[in-house]
Amino acid sequence: MNNPAAPLLLSHDDRNMLTKWAHSATAPHRVVTRARALLMAGDGVANTRIATTLGIGRPTVLNWRGRFLIDGLDSVGEVRPGRGRKPEITAHQVQEIVHATLHETPPGTTHWSCRSMAKAAGVSRSTVQRIWDAHGLQPHRITTFKLSKDPAFVEKLTDVVGLYLNPPDKAVVLCVDEKSQIQALDRTQPGLPMKPGRRGTMTHDYKRHGTTTLFAALNVLTGEVIGQCHGRHRHQEFLKFLQHLDRAFPPDLTLHVILDNYATHKHKKVRKWLAARPRFKLHFTPTSASWLNLVESWFSKLTEQRLRRGVFCSVQELVAAIKDYLTHHNAEPKPFVWSTTVDAIIEKVSKCKVILGTHH
Repeated sequence: MNNPAAPLLLSHDDRNMLTKWAHSATAPHRVVTRARALLMAGDGVANTRIATTLGIGRPTVLNWRGRFLIDGLDSVGEVRPGRGRKPEITAHQVQEIVHATLHETPPGTTHWSCRSMAKAAGVSRSTVQRIWDAHGLQPHRITTFKLSKDPAFVEKLTDVVGLYLNPPDKAVVLCVDEKSQIQALDRTQPGLPMKPGRRGTMTHDYKRHGTTTLFAALNVLTGEVIGQCHGRHRHQEFLKFLQHLDRAFPPDLTLHVILDNYATHKHKKVRKWLAARPRFKLHFTPTSASWLNLVESWFSKLTEQRLRRGVFCSVQELVAAIKDYLTHHNAEPKPFVWSTTVDAIIEKVSKCKVILGTHH
């Protein structure tokens, strides 16, 4: 009988890394198996016993030991050229599918599906999906956008972002806007509750019971939101909301109000009222840049968490639900933290304009 091989010499760092791989739940199976084999070899276990325990051949164990002595830890996850499963599709075919996805469309439709691309390329749907996943392609999805054409875009952007990143002392920064035409929707039939293995259900059709408009002001520092619901969306209602804000904060504080360019905000009666109250400082976002107003993020949360799945038999129920959401939000408010600089935004917008210019 041959004498067992001498224990494989492992450094402290080598042993720690091999142990980590051997117990990993996410590492490839070949890496886990090789790590276990090398650890056993380091403990002096015979090659034949290692092979039997791990269900591999003794020559494989000898090969792994030899490669480790030469390449160290780099040999554990390495697959030698010519070994392993052969690709079912060539690199050229992959590039053709990627190119077609990016620059072509199937006849009669606007974008590719897995089925249409698989048929056109002569491969399976799963192959197409793997290629798209590897290249980050999702032809079925699209993101909407709109670049601002405001001639004072940079000045307004700098003004608003400056308030977010460096708020003034002895002042409150408020993001103000209206969420108009919120509908009190009642479903035509009762939905089914969620249970294990089944999502909750609600009918796709609904009954309308009227609308309300929510005027809201987000305190940038604290995350608290002041809100009022009104039946209409005119300068009169906006003035009432401004008066409410005037009463809500101590008179010695300056109120910096970030707004969009809706005509109601610039009505002559609104301007006259503001002229008599110089502590109100208005800052307008650029046109087509509502994303600069942080209260829009809060509106998204309100829609997702309270309105979209809500069932309201009257406007009164809708208003009560909004007030209840405001109360719960303000009990534990969390501010939205703005971190993007003016230069980063301008650079991104400039790149978008260049890209758009090359496609028109």
